[in-house]
Amino acid sequence: MTYEEVLSNAKYCAGKYCKACPVCNGRACGATIPGPGAKGSGDTAILNYEAWQKIRINMDTLVADSPIDTSLTLFGRTFDYPFFAGPVGAINLHYGDKYNDVTYNRVLVTACADNGIAAFTGDGTDPNVMVAATAAIKQAGGAAIPTVKPWDPGTVAKKMELVRESGAFAVAMDVDAAGLPFLKGLNPPAGRKSVEELSGIIKDAGLPFIAKGIMTARAASKAIEAGAAAIVVSNHGGRVLDQCPATADVLPEIVEAVNGRAKILIDGGIRSGTDVFKAIALGADACIIARPFVLAVLGGDAEGVKTYIDKIGGELRDAMFMCGANSLSEITRDMVRG
Repeated sequence: MTYEEVLSNAKYCAGKYCKACPVCNGRACGATIPGPGAKGSGDTAILNYEAWQKIRINMDTLVADSPIDTSLTLFGRTFDYPFFAGPVGAINLHYGDKYNDVTYNRVLVTACADNGIAAFTGDGTDPNVMVAATAAIKQAGGAAIPTVKPWDPGTVAKKMELVRESGAFAVAMDVDAAGLPFLKGLNPPAGRKSVEELSGIIKDAGLPFIAKGIMTARAASKAIEAGAAAIVVSNHGGRVLDQCPATADVLPEIVEAVNGRAKILIDGGIRSGTDVFKAIALGADACIIARPFVLAVLGGDAEGVKTYIDKIGGELRDAMFMCGANSLSEITRDMVRG
């Protein structure tokens, strides 16, 4: 199966909102929630994509020839590539009725684990979403990362219990989900967390904790102060707030502020293995890609996921080969410009 075939198949079952575009750049979906777009105009999602395109890579093939190693070790687990599938919830609401959260996570988690990477799983108002996600993670030997939304303390505690039972090697909280419309007005209240509140959640989790939704150096420092072992530079795919900067644009200053105190992941508009290369060169340890993995599942099930992983991995390997980096540690800032 080719990636073009995956996209072609996805067009027929992606629902009425997603257009299964050849390049997922945010322009076709815009202000579509429900759907893959944003609660505002969607300009942040577009900017995320465009920022990576403005960064160029520096070719240099005057290096000793040796095998290319794209592997990454994170929290004691080694993966074939430094990119992961991102968390997506309410699949049948946003992307048609071929899959629901239960069946989608079952395919995604297993296919990612079978092909050398890990998936972040989503969360939702339906408790069965986390139940099914953690069950899929347990079946995959813990090789995935459940993402818990910033619910009220009681709900978070119940979900963390499921996370621990799954054997997951890490857990995430998408703190930027505080801006999602369905979280507002909940009773008990959900949303923003103080450093003290986040610290309590992290201690209760008892796992390497990833704070997703960090867009400033100050927020990165607060997440680390609370005990996060990793952060994700993310604006929730541009879905929750217009007029944000692109994740690529804030990455260097966040890397400088973190200064090795935590692992740094990044998402937002990353659509090729070359984009992954750029992110690593700017200081990220790994990347997260979300919407295209939905299309991979819709268009080819487990085979579609494998096809997409092979595509991104092959592009990363080629960029490393042509720029003189034989391992991730050899990808340096001077290999990109812009």
